[in-house]
Amino acid sequence: MTEAPHRPAPLDLSFSRRYRFHGGLHLENCRAAASDQPILPAGIPPQLVLPLAQHIGEPAECLVTVGERVLRGECIAQATGKISAPVHAPTSGTIAAIEARPVPHPSGLPAPCVVIDTDGADEAAVAGTPDYTQLEPEALLEVLRESGIVGLGGAGFPTAVKLGRRNHVELLLINGAECEPCIACDDGLMRERAQDVIEGVRILRHIVQPAATVIAVEDNMPEAEQALHDALVRLGETGIRVLNVPAIYPTGGERQLIRVLTGHEVPSQGFPADIGIICQNVGTAAAAHAAVNRHEPLLSRIVTVTGDGVRHARNFEVLLGTPLAHLIEAAGGYTEQIERLLIGGPMMGYTVSTEAVPVIKTTNCVLAVTAHSMPAPPPAQPCIRCGRCAEVCPATLLPQQLYWHARAGNHDAAQDFDLFDCIECGCCAHVCPSHIPLVQYYRHAKTAIWAEEIQLRASDIARERHEARLARIDRIKQERAAQLVRKKQALSDKAAGNDARQGAIQDALERVRRRKESAGITPRNTDNLTPEQQQKIVEVEQRRRDRTRQQDTD
Repeated sequence: MTEAPHRPAPLDLSFSRRYRFHGGLHLENCRAAASDQPILPAGIPPQLVLPLAQHIGEPAECLVTVGERVLRGECIAQATGKISAPVHAPTSGTIAAIEARPVPHPSGLPAPCVVIDTDGADEAAVAGTPDYTQLEPEALLEVLRESGIVGLGGAGFPTAVKLGRRNHVELLLINGAECEPCIACDDGLMRERAQDVIEGVRILRHIVQPAATVIAVEDNMPEAEQALHDALVRLGETGIRVLNVPAIYPTGGERQLIRVLTGHEVPSQGFPADIGIICQNVGTAAAAHAAVNRHEPLLSRIVTVTGDGVRHARNFEVLLGTPLAHLIEAAGGYTEQIERLLIGGPMMGYTVSTEAVPVIKTTNCVLAVTAHSMPAPPPAQPCIRCGRCAEVCPATLLPQQLYWHARAGNHDAAQDFDLFDCIECGCCAHVCPSHIPLVQYYRHAKTAIWAEEIQLRASDIARERHEARLARIDRIKQERAAQLVRKKQALSDKAAGNDARQGAIQDALERVRRRKESAGITPRNTDNLTPEQQQKIVEVEQRRRDRTRQQDTD
């Protein structure tokens, strides 16, 4: 008898209590330097560098050529496949190059990009969208898909794909909890553009039709929480609730936030939709509002520029493709003590080696640090098995075991310990007394496993092609053998037919000869023949006898 599939318990939509996820850290809140300042436009740089892969999934396919002029909002690269997202020109200008350039990625490797020389005119090319309340969810999803909107919380998963898993949604959860203590882009967005966030949440709610809609804000962001409440009152919106959650790192993680609000756990290797929850970032909601109500694809985002390595920390509205050098200049430039530049926060960020790296859809923070604020870690020491990493792991993993298996290259064992449930938050490395770069080992192991899977898929494809070739060769051999048999049979049938015809001819000749002999027919007019004529008659008779003997022999 087939076992019935497990169904999660219904969600408690009263949200009367807060739950606690395992582990986590209480980190110093250092976002005030940026969030207390109003959001400032970063302006239009002389050149924009737009990678074709700014999201999870397949890179976009370029649609433009060098020398072509493009307008703001024009699609310059189309999505390829289901999990992909198009790229649009953030402003007007001319395509200067289509080539590999440095991109924001921990590997530091270049990737294909479209380079635009901006003209400063900012000439737009946009199309209108009718009242979204009159559209079906599928039509709205198509608007979001064509607008290139992806998760702006950092993951970059195409929003339309995520919202497409909308069967039996109990909770639409809008994540307003910053992922790291130094990042203030979502805080600034909710403070200054709360109404845009609410309008975007309404659009997402219209698509997924949830039983409840909640915006979660950390309890150390009172200004943002109040701004959202005020916007709800202005709009007369009563179907959206704003709830605060404890500011414990990494509450901003999707799985951890779900645990805090509902007490439910997202299954290992599963999705929130598996338990009836769709989670989106507040920045994504605001981008949905711009796409549907203002007819603007995703062209810019809010980025926090902070750290004691820049002179003026604040939030900026930044065009996608803007080089970090332009952004640092907008923040007043570097201080004299600047040591390195990171994309992201102090816990999950990674160092970039050049200011030419551009801002992309998933860039939420640029962190300029000095040796004083973020000194280089001391050399790693042997693991002392203290267990502190396991105590703070918010994913309830065993970081020590993952470390040993990742270090040994035992990838199967690492996956047995749920390697891919690791969210790379850095809590384990932060508390490690031996200063082991644990997250780097996990990232390396994941990358190696992905490479092995790609190679395995390639091997499977090669094997399938080889087997198909052998089957094709065997089929051709069988077809040729059958064809040869048919030809031989045809020749045999033809030979049998010829023999029958020859036999019939001989029988007829023999009947004629016998009739002549029986009739006693002799040649006429054979008298008075010359010797030459008689000789010719003899030769003719001889040839006739020879032919008859030859036919009898055949």
